[in-house]
Amino acid sequence: MVPRKVNGKTIYKCPKCGYEEQASESIQVKSVIKHSNKEKILVLEDDPEKPEGAQIVKGVTCPACGNTEAYFWILQTRAADEPATRFYKCTKCGKVWREYE
Repeated sequence: MVPRKVNGKTIYKCPKCGYEEQASESIQVKSVIKHSNKEKILVLEDDPEKPEGAQIVKGVTCPACGNTEAYFWILQTRAADEPATRFYKCTKCGKVWREYE
């Protein structure tokens, strides 16, 4: 819990979940909030099916289900003087695989 001043009053606020509690005269926090491992990481995506910056390509065969449509995006995963890596994500089953150029 992190102390903050709001309208002249001291408020304790949890940076993970946003829970707020007004501080009493004695500066002791009485409430203890436990966070599970699931709550520690928050990932927000606009469309969980489409990876960021990805485009749809047809004619690529998914090795898992045989679908011929996938999202693709390119990242530089190795040294700058080596070619980039092309990643694919199947639009049907969601399998992700890579292809080195």
